Amino acid sequence: MTPTLASTFSEISDWLKWAPTWLQAAILIAVAVIAAIVIHAVAFSAIERTIGKKRDFLRILLDRMRGPARLALILFLVGTVLPVAPLDPTVAGGLQHLVLIAMVLLIGWAAFAATQVSADLYLRRFQADSADSLLARKHTTQIRILERAAVTIIVIFTIAGVLMTFEPVRQYGLSLFASAGVAGIIVGLAARPVLSNLFAGLQIAVAQPIRIGDVVVVENEWGRVEEITGTYVVIRAWDLRRLIVPLSYFIERPFQNWTRETTQLLAPVVLHLDYRAPIEAIRRKVDEIAEESPFWDRGTKTVQMTDSTADGIQVRVLLSARDSSDQWNLRCEVREKLIAFLQKEHPEALPKQRTTVEGAKIAPPEASVAPPGGD
Repeated sequence: MTPTLASTFSEISDWLKWAPTWLQAAILIAVAVIAAIVIHAVAFSAIERTIGKKRDFLRILLDRMRGPARLALILFLVGTVLPVAPLDPTVAGGLQHLVLIAMVLLIGWAAFAATQVSADLYLRRFQADSADSLLARKHTTQIRILERAAVTIIVIFTIAGVLMTFEPVRQYGLSLFASAGVAGIIVGLAARPVLSNLFAGLQIAVAQPIRIGDVVVVENEWGRVEEITGTYVVIRAWDLRRLIVPLSYFIERPFQNWTRETTQLLAPVVLHLDYRAPIEAIRRKVDEIAEESPFWDRGTKTVQMTDSTADGIQVRVLLSARDSSDQWNLRCEVREKLIAFLQKEHPEALPKQRTTVEGAKIAPPEASVAPPGGD
């Protein structure tokens, strides 16, 4: 195909002998660009009619590759024109260098588009908004982190490929690598945070200590993992603040993950009461509150006296909830209703401070209620 195209452009060049050389070259390049655009439009129109509207995979792939394919055709035809165009060798060499750079960028663009298409199509099989989305969040986190790592690598290699097309830069890079020594140490130290976060992202994608949507406690801050980028994690706090944490934090330091295996959590409510607190009455009231609560998942339900001191006792109510939001609401509801119940029905169960006064004379109960002036 290339010899045929070259001969065609040679014939066009011969026909343009009447024009100045720069105009001949401009016309040939313009014809090549226009021909590439027309061929691209006709080819993609035919492919779209063949695919139809039901094949989502091919349609998405076609939409993402439309731009790279157009650029590839333009570069191909322009590269075919340049050898036959009546150009000065210096100008022709410069244009060929530009075409080479564009080809490197095209390869990077195509790799980037292919990475995005592959990630999106893979994740379409999972519904992240389902009731129990652990599997969806697991795959979403893995694919998004790997996608960002792949994009980072593609960008680095694309920039490196462009720079290596320049002879001075290539020689400078080779001499710099050959010298190694102090310069290499400085570069290594400067790149350490970037490389640390890059490898931490790969570890997170594989080991899954956190996933998008997980409820975590980091630096004593409760929040939900909202986004995982190539260098940091965005955690949305309960009051809508955003906590930005480096990726390496989740590999190097301990943190709490409340949804590691399941979203179910226990809701503890601790009451400090007097020794006269009616434990059985409290158990019956907890049963009543739990049955009426929309936040209890009909799982765990216990009431236990967990401690006793000189001043009183400690009673712990333990209920289970579907997720962290229900857990918080359930704890608040149970605590509020139990305190109201004790205030109304058993005020003697509320905690009291007892004090002994040295030398004080306390009258017996019958004397304390005697009418004034009585015997």
